[in-house]
Amino acid sequence: MGPVLLQLPEEILLLILSYVDRQALGRLAQVCRKLRHFSSRDSVWRRQARRCLNTGFLQQGTDTISGIPVKERVRVSQNWKNGCCQRHTLLKWKRNLMPWLQVDGDLLYLTQAEEIRAYQLRPSGSGLHRRPYTVFMGHQEDVCHFVVTNSHIISGGGDGKIVLHKVHSSVSVQFNAHEQDVNCVDCHGGIIVSGSRDRTARVWSLSSNMDAQCLHTIQTDDRVWSIAINPLLSSFVTGTACCLHTSPLRIWDLQSGQLMNCLGTEFKRGAGVLDVCYETPSTLLSCGYDTYIRYWDLRASTRRCVKEWEEPHDSVLYCMQSDGNHMIATGSSHYGVVRLWDKRMSHCLQSYSLSSPTSSPVYCLHFNTSRLYAALATSLQVLDFTVSSQQFRPL
Repeated sequence: MGPVLLQLPEEILLLILSYVDRQALGRLAQVCRKLRHFSSRDSVWRRQARRCLNTGFLQQGTDTISGIPVKERVRVSQNWKNGCCQRHTLLKWKRNLMPWLQVDGDLLYLTQAEEIRAYQLRPSGSGLHRRPYTVFMGHQEDVCHFVVTNSHIISGGGDGKIVLHKVHSSVSVQFNAHEQDVNCVDCHGGIIVSGSRDRTARVWSLSSNMDAQCLHTIQTDDRVWSIAINPLLSSFVTGTACCLHTSPLRIWDLQSGQLMNCLGTEFKRGAGVLDVCYETPSTLLSCGYDTYIRYWDLRASTRRCVKEWEEPHDSVLYCMQSDGNHMIATGSSHYGVVRLWDKRMSHCLQSYSLSSPTSSPVYCLHFNTSRLYAALATSLQVLDFTVSSQQFRPL
């Protein structure tokens, strides 16, 4: 078989191998050195990677990662699917906080009360340097939420202020944005949107000298818990506390500030939306107090929830993230439970309790193709899926 295959043109051989399953590719790799070389090529594994969990491929087939062989990503993907990982505590602190985190390259940004601390991740990725690389300050009360862009960190705090930090310098600008806590912010293309406990959402234009001009003030008549800008920069969505009879999910025009659409009609009173994220310009994910993840199709011909997944222990869902393809991770309100979901399945794929024996919500999480970081009330945890020698068993 080996000599016959090697007589084929290279492009034909690679095409044939792309339809072969993992087990058969492993056997072919043992035949000879040339077949091992061909069976490890990225083009051979790309088709399988698009069907696997969290390999860096988006729904459209776009590959967002460079430098890591696709074969290795498929191997690690099986660890995500089977729950094979190691757990590490990266940081601990004594006060109960509601931390927010974001990972950008080799830096992990984490709120600690009024500060945002940047920690440098170790080359292995599973650890970090305990001393902060940089500390960003400017709020008089706890930071509620922040986003990291290419050159700025935009944060909202309990003092009603938004602070703009330059990532690579100590320069920062703060301004009074809302009358109460700024619960959520998002930023794309020089536009900032913010939502507050004061029942308003605001749209800001960010200039090159870090001045921010308020373009619109939107009366939402309800506390705003979550906010996100459409990738096309045409609109944004707000998730509110659902204390009124209107939908907690509303889409607003970014240019005019006018209401465009309300999503859903069957939300119960108090079913506030704590997190929202766009997967594509026409698809949206939401979660919150009603314990459901909802997947929305925003196209004009549909504009409805097309799929939903219920948290099996009836816990509030504080946060979520999608890999842009098949996988979603959520953080629950009890015992630091992180759940992994495959959108092609109706039930939870894996669960991990990160805060037993004491109970803490997972206030924020972030994952890449190899690790998941979770911020709890008194600690920062990581699940490392690159190893298989020691398994942290799911619930």
